[in-house]
Amino acid sequence: MQIWEAIVLGVVEGVTEFLPVSSTGHLTITEKLMGIPIDDKGVTAFTAVIQVGAILAAVIYFRKDIIRFVTALFRGLFKAEQRQGEDWRMAINVIVGSIPIIIVGLLFKDYIEGALRSMWFVAGGLVLWSIVMTLGDHLGKQERGESTVTWKDSLIIGLAQCIAVIPGVSRSGATISASLFRGLDRVTATRLSFFLGIPALTAGGVLEAVTRSDEIADTVGWVQTGVGTVISFIVAYVSIAWLLRYVARNTFAAFVYYRVAVGGIIIALLWGGVITAT
Repeated sequence: MQIWEAIVLGVVEGVTEFLPVSSTGHLTITEKLMGIPIDDKGVTAFTAVIQVGAILAAVIYFRKDIIRFVTALFRGLFKAEQRQGEDWRMAINVIVGSIPIIIVGLLFKDYIEGALRSMWFVAGGLVLWSIVMTLGDHLGKQERGESTVTWKDSLIIGLAQCIAVIPGVSRSGATISASLFRGLDRVTATRLSFFLGIPALTAGGVLEAVTRSDEIADTVGWVQTGVGTVISFIVAYVSIAWLLRYVARNTFAAFVYYRVAVGGIIIALLWGGVITAT
């Protein structure tokens, strides 16, 4: 991989990681257009590793919240009275909501990195999940804030996050949609999506870096991977700030229109034989 290609992919990852448009889907599309083999194990690992840059941006952006949650968690482990606060509850919610995707990711790792790396899955995920996002945006009551989130909410949202192993669905799109169906408002749904993404994507990126180290070195290159990770961090930080301001005043309709348009174009290109699925 050329350095400029790593920079482009880092920008794509940073822009799309937290937007409900599927970062994996967009990375797959971009890699395909660049002529990079999307089913190569080293490329798949690169895609997972540079996500850590975007996650680090989320950690820094939400550092005050994270410090509160972690502090409350440790205090609650030793003192029962500390388990009554909102920060303790949110820490437990994040843990509970992160468990499903970690289990699914480990159990189906080979399938996720193999059969699902297809442009048909990307296109189908973009279009079909747009229907779910639209329903969530319109049918969700959006009357509940962060203080009302329960472990049951988090578990259901965490289970929805598992669907995002299909490229094109979007991890944030899945978690935000599930949150809206649970009656959470858009800002709470978006913040919770960030919090649930931190442990899941960090674990996935670190696992790929450790287990696919040689393959990354032999195919993509660690220098290129480092560049992509740094770029994704910088761009993602700006993207997070923008998204939180946007959802406070707007619906997710613009993202739905965009997803359907991109998915439709990919289907047309596949159908016409202009591009191949893998």
